[in-house]
Amino acid sequence: MVTRPSGITVAVDAMGGDNAPDAVVAGAIAGFEQPDRPRILLVGRADAIEAALTRHVESRLMAEVRSRVDIVHASEVVEMDEHPAQAVRSKRDSSVVRACELVASGRARAVVSAGNSGAVLAAALFVVKRIEGVPRPAIGALLPGLEGSTFLLDVGANADVRPEWLAQFAVMGDIYARSMMGVAEPRIALLSNGEEPGKGSSLVQAAHPLLAAAPIRFVGNVEGKDLLRGVCDVAVTDGFTGNVALKTAEGVGEFLFDVLRREARASRRAMLGGLLLKPRLRAIRDRVDYRATGGALLLGVAGEVVIAHGRSDATAVENAIRVARIAAERNISGVIAAGMPRLPEPAAVAPTEDLR
Repeated sequence: MVTRPSGITVAVDAMGGDNAPDAVVAGAIAGFEQPDRPRILLVGRADAIEAALTRHVESRLMAEVRSRVDIVHASEVVEMDEHPAQAVRSKRDSSVVRACELVASGRARAVVSAGNSGAVLAAALFVVKRIEGVPRPAIGALLPGLEGSTFLLDVGANADVRPEWLAQFAVMGDIYARSMMGVAEPRIALLSNGEEPGKGSSLVQAAHPLLAAAPIRFVGNVEGKDLLRGVCDVAVTDGFTGNVALKTAEGVGEFLFDVLRREARASRRAMLGGLLLKPRLRAIRDRVDYRATGGALLLGVAGEVVIAHGRSDATAVENAIRVARIAAERNISGVIAAGMPRLPEPAAVAPTEDLR
């Protein structure tokens, strides 16, 4: 009996990421028999995708898998070291561009790519397009906390921003927290080097009153140490700072678990203690593992675009597709388009500060 997929179709860049196409294909077909799994369009070089399907699908299940998975051929690939915008412009038949075209045409409701993140952003901007009134989309990522999670944006789309863009990020983060995290009244904060309103760079100081005037529950400034403590549901910053904060958090998590593993092997007593703690440590590891989050949603474009980690394995891809499906079901881009208010104009910043 062939299982019918859910009504959502997700386009997956099968050639994107360090472990493509095998990890991408394996993640795309994982749990295919579940009724809430979306229909998948694997985009990329057809021969490579067919070979990966053969490696990862038992022959007796191939017919059922292919009833939920289609291949869309794209002859080119944007490599991880290529200049994003130039590659997207010159490689119109690349897998990431074709995947975004499927969303723009309405054939797919969402796109997932673990490829060159700059290229994913460029393809989304050129093909899917911005939501009207949103000058700069932002990439958001979930950080684990003591209580719940904190949604941090921007984490890489815009290295340099303007104060009014941070206010828009805050509104988009508010919508995301309500729709995706189930938070009724999200606490929105501005990342700074001090909690006081007067602290921070000229950018942060200019953005503070704009966030305070926005239609959100603004709780003021937070410091980097607060991002994992659950003091806010959404934290807003520029893409350079946000990316550094995200990568630092990932690195600290990996470092701590590496240290624990080494200490657990240091002696017989430590090994016994490690065995006793292993179930609890595994639960903690799963909370901080980027693979469980799956991918970061690009907010501010007219479709659901999920940017997965370049190192994504099958588990990370499977979870990125889950994020894309949920975002499509809840129409996050449509809710943002309908909910973006006209925000106050920014206050003047110091003439020495270049925020372009």
